[in-house]
Amino acid sequence: MIDISVKNLVKSYDVDVNLIDGLSFDIQEGERVAILGRNGAGKSTLFKILTGEIDYDTGEINIAPGKRMGLISQIPHYPPEYTVEDVLRSAFRDLQNIKKKLRALEEQMAQQTSPEILRQYDDLSNRFTAGGGYEMDVEADKTCNGLGIPSDMRERLFCELSGGEKTRVNLARLLLEKTDILLLDEPTNHLDLKSVEWLEDYILRFKGTVLAISHDRYFLDRVIDRVIELRGGRAEFYSGNYSFYVEEKQARYELQLKQYEQEQAKLKQLGYTVERMKGWGINNRSMYRRAMSIQHRMERIEKTERPQKEQTLSVRFAEKSFHGDEVLKIKDLSKKFGDRTLFSNVDLLIEGGQRIAFLGDNGTGKSTFLKIILGEEPPTTGRLRFGPSVKWAYLPQIIHFAHPERSLLDTMLYEKNCTTQMARDRLGSFMFRGEDVFKPVSSLSGGEQSRLRLCMLMDEKINLLILDEPTNHLDIASREWIEAALEEYEGTLLFVSHDRYFVDRFATRIWELKDGSIRDFPCGYQKYRSICEHEQQAKPAPAPTVPEKKESREKPKGGTKNLDKQIARLEREIEKQEEAVAAFDPQIAATASDYQELARLMEEKQHAEEQLATLYDQWETLSAQLEERS
Repeated sequence: MIDISVKNLVKSYDVDVNLIDGLSFDIQEGERVAILGRNGAGKSTLFKILTGEIDYDTGEINIAPGKRMGLISQIPHYPPEYTVEDVLRSAFRDLQNIKKKLRALEEQMAQQTSPEILRQYDDLSNRFTAGGGYEMDVEADKTCNGLGIPSDMRERLFCELSGGEKTRVNLARLLLEKTDILLLDEPTNHLDLKSVEWLEDYILRFKGTVLAISHDRYFLDRVIDRVIELRGGRAEFYSGNYSFYVEEKQARYELQLKQYEQEQAKLKQLGYTVERMKGWGINNRSMYRRAMSIQHRMERIEKTERPQKEQTLSVRFAEKSFHGDEVLKIKDLSKKFGDRTLFSNVDLLIEGGQRIAFLGDNGTGKSTFLKIILGEEPPTTGRLRFGPSVKWAYLPQIIHFAHPERSLLDTMLYEKNCTTQMARDRLGSFMFRGEDVFKPVSSLSGGEQSRLRLCMLMDEKINLLILDEPTNHLDIASREWIEAALEEYEGTLLFVSHDRYFVDRFATRIWELKDGSIRDFPCGYQKYRSICEHEQQAKPAPAPTVPEKKESREKPKGGTKNLDKQIARLEREIEKQEEAVAAFDPQIAATASDYQELARLMEEKQHAEEQLATLYDQWETLSAQLEERS
């Protein structure tokens, strides 16, 4: 069954250029499809068209009847008094409405009843149960735990959250809505590794259809089974995950290039033959006609376009020579904010040439740790010492420029003190060419600003490069450009990143910040993951809590025999009372149409449950006394 069908879709913002130009594709029910393409290729525009947020010029879009679609790219506006819990509960709006109607009917039934009211009540009850009304709290807790939304955040006003927190809450709301078709626009951007892995597992279990725009290559490899790439407003199809897409795309490029080169060689040879035959045909009309016949055949040949290779950066860091093995020594470092300890007793040594990935959940203190290294934040205790001749540079997660009104060219001229030609050459190597260099910095996207700042860093002679989420705002092409530059960098690298592809490619050592301490793994990402999974599997079941030894004190007088008897008697009473409570269920089911009898049975069951709760309390009290005397 086809969930989404797009035929000859056209959308333009410019009268001369179509952003989407005759796009056609079908999405089958249950497929997990990635929509890839360069920034500006029309990916987010396509999602907005599918949800009806914006209109299109021509074409046809069909969504399977009865299928609910949810989009995560835009954060809806909520009333200012809405808490995070209110936003999450909005996912259960239909169930909440049913619940209100049930309560209203119960109030009517308390005054008077009728077969029609009972029928309505029964119908709504069945809909409430079938829709998961009794599992709302459990589902909300599971989703919030998976996405790292703690209980204290759920009590905060939604309008006071950061952009990343709002995105996370909105993603949780979308997942709770039980939509049939999920449209995910960069769903992993504001998630830590633990939350991303939870989301991946959720999508793999999800029975509906998923369309995802993402630059997280690990995410795409794990959850996607088909790729649609937008190029020139049209679609190219790849029947596999991201790794398959990369290999297949390169194979197609090589095949098309080979066909193009063979075709050009053939046309060149035919052209040479035509010219020779024309020369011979000056006095031989038959030869001349054959030459013209070959020329007409050449014109009719359907020519293969020369395939365009993706542009790459040709850059290299200006590195400073390093003397000595010790880059940074950290001794007994700790950091506290009030009563909260981010980390303590940290002893680490960074040596020349190491590439260290600093991992941990959001909010554990990774950025604070980097600020301490950079001297922007004082430690609570401990000290740091850089090695001789160490010069560091830092690329923050959020880029700031002192004068965003300046053009890219002026920014380079003022801050790097270089000639105009040198500035243009450096900007050109980072794909800022032509009229782009005259744009104000403030007009750049987050990814473009990261690229500009890295362009400026590369000219500095450094031997320690510190990066905080260097790929967070970049598309896949920009990530690959930066990765190519870092491959050439031979100095020491310390970086915070949730991009597992980036971590796997560069990390030779892992620092994990967890539970207030930093654990050092002298290995790459794959071995680190294997160690963590092995430890998780080998982790024994929690042992019974052993009370701390206390000063000896006199035990209460009296033996335990009497307590044993009382507990045994209570256990027998509890068993009988549990059976009595359970016996009400079939009676209630049999009298569902008799409201008065139903109300009487419900009241008696409630009274029986209260008696059972009292027996439980007595049993717990006596058990505690017995344990104390043992």
